[in-house]
Amino acid sequence: MSTTQPNLASELASIAAGAQSLDELLQHRTRLGACALLATADALTFSKLRDLLGETDGNLGANLRKLEDAKYVSVEKRFVDRKPQSTYTLTPAGRSRLASHVAALQALLGG
Repeated sequence: MSTTQPNLASELASIAAGAQSLDELLQHRTRLGACALLATADALTFSKLRDLLGETDGNLGANLRKLEDAKYVSVEKRFVDRKPQSTYTLTPAGRSRLASHVAALQALLGG
């Protein structure tokens, strides 16, 4: 047996462990994108998130609802000039889960 096989086995085990550490909720492009955007801003409106992510209202709404149900984001709903406006923020739990997901991705990529 060559000396590189144990190293390869160890590396593969590490990659598999990293894949297990990925957050299932954040594996969707829209949910990951929303959390990444919210991590860089205090808060963003629904329309701003929609425009930045290039999503339809229905798709974004469904994905934000999943993040809200999981307590990754919080929403404040109010009226501005008689129009409803929803503003989203990343919760501390969401920020922690995003950081863990990014760390797992970096480990998978060997970074």
